[in-house]
Amino acid sequence: MDINVSKSAESYLAELLAKQNVEGIAVRLFVTQPGTPYAETCLAYCRPDEVNPEDEIYDLELLRFYIEKNSIRYLEEATIDFAEDRMGGQLTIKAPNAKVPKVSSDSPLDEQINYVLYADINPGLAAHGGEVKLVELVDAEQGQVAVLKFGGGCQGCSAVDLTLKDGVEKTLMERVPGLAGVRDVTDHTETTNAYYK
Repeated sequence: MDINVSKSAESYLAELLAKQNVEGIAVRLFVTQPGTPYAETCLAYCRPDEVNPEDEIYDLELLRFYIEKNSIRYLEEATIDFAEDRMGGQLTIKAPNAKVPKVSSDSPLDEQINYVLYADINPGLAAHGGEVKLVELVDAEQGQVAVLKFGGGCQGCSAVDLTLKDGVEKTLMERVPGLAGVRDVTDHTETTNAYYK
């Protein structure tokens, strides 16, 4: 299992478990709605009587994780960290494969494109309240072209051409072998939520 739990997160979680006063209590790690844009990575207490025999066990020095079987591939390369601050601290879970499972060069082109969009491109666009999604793949003379649609703060944004050419298209063309081009079908005359008008 390729999950990285920082020492600070391990200590923090172990302290939370100790406060429960339940012998053998552990942490369950799972993804709700895995493989969709709505995927959420979750942690929950797992009492000994709640253990599912199909769970994968991931033992650390101070605690044990039970990882839900259906979530395993979506949790590859996940990181769990705890950063202390004046208010106590912040536990963060990053699971880059939760929305789209990790793909390889053998994966279908649409899966490769969605992986790059959800893991690399959309987190950056989210800072401006934007997103981009794959509408379809079309056959063109030069090969497969990704038809994309921008939403949120990107729709109608005056900087969308720059975002498309220098950001999205460049990244997709570098990361997805076999992709011949990118086309935007967003109606950019609608500027209600545009980040830059």
